Amino acid sequence: MSVVELRVRYQETDQMGVVYHSNYLVWCEVGRTQMLREIGMSYREVEAAGIYLPVHEVNCYYKKPAKYDDIILVKTVAKNLSGVRLDFDYQIVRKEDKQLLAEATSCHVFADDNGRPVNIKKKAPHLWKLLKAELSEGC
Repeated sequence: MSVVELRVRYQETDQMGVVYHSNYLVWCEVGRTQMLREIGMSYREVEAAGIYLPVHEVNCYYKKPAKYDDIILVKTVAKNLSGVRLDFDYQIVRKEDKQLLAEATSCHVFADDNGRPVNIKKKAPHLWKLLKAELSEGC
C-alpha cells in the first residue's frame, strides 16, 4: 500500500471551503503515480517503454467532505492485475481525525501509443514483475 499526504489547497474548494468533487480523482492519480514510483518504476518510465494506462472506468463514493487546509492521506492499493488490465483501490482519509472521506476505484488497461490494448507480460516484462511482486506482498 502506498500512502501520500496532501494538504487541501484553496483552489480545490468552493466558497464554503468544501472540496469540489473532481479533485478526489486528481488525488487518486497522485496516489497511483506515487505507488508506481515506490515499487520501482515511475509513470514517465512506463510511458518511455511505450506503455500507457488509460482509465477504463472510475468510481468514487463520497462519505464526508474534505475542507480547505485539511491534511488528507491518499491510500492506494493495486489489485486485479492481468496481462491487459490493472485496477486500483483508494481511500481518502482526513489525517487529523482518521475520518474516511471517500473511497474510489479505477480500472486501467495497458495500451500502446495508438491506444490499442497490449499484453504487459510480453511488452514490458520488467513492469509485470514489479506489479506482480507488489500484489503478492498482500497489497
